Amino acid sequence: MTTQDKPAVNPVLAVLAWLWVVVPFGYGLYELLIKIPALFGN
Repeated sequence: MTTQDKPAVNPVLAVLAWLWVVVPFGYGLYELLIKIPALFGN
């Protein structure tokens, strides 16, 4: 038995993985907020 319970995760890889998800989601949300006024006939 080793004292390490969880597998080692490269912190840089973890940050890149989060950015890979958060950046497109944030951009899509931003674009949606811009287009909302057009939906209600400004």
